[in-house]
Amino acid sequence: MPQKKTKRNSARADVHASDPFSMKARKSVPHEFVLDALAPISPWTRPMFGCTAIYVEERIVLILRQKPTYERDNGVLLPTTREHHESLRQDFPNMRSVEFFGEPVSNWQILPVDAPDFEESAMRACELVIAGDPRIGRIPKKKKRSSNRKSKRA
Repeated sequence: MPQKKTKRNSARADVHASDPFSMKARKSVPHEFVLDALAPISPWTRPMFGCTAIYVEERIVLILRQKPTYERDNGVLLPTTREHHESLRQDFPNMRSVEFFGEPVSNWQILPVDAPDFEESAMRACELVIAGDPRIGRIPKKKKRSSNRKSKRA
């Protein structure tokens, strides 16, 4: 039985043949002050859709976004539910739904980078996350395993 080939990224322009140990530079984290503020609770990050998702344990608590597309949705995204929008808006008057999803109202809310109180709001969101506020953060659904996997032969 032929071995399954794995896909490899062969288009790595920043890796030079003369330096086999060179590595692709990571993109800088936007709004890095948010990570600094969350440091006491040991957050970890993961790239997600070209953004930086911040987790505390298994819970996604914030996403940091700074991209050239949908610039109105750059800032700090809050994973929440619609039932919490009204109470969160009292803490964050400039908070609104993320627009690039195409829905008038989504569970994901944004503290937009162009709001006059952006840094204050982002720091307040960090305080709420550190305090364990149940309105911010979600546990992502587990990915389903592919049903196309062949069963092992005896």
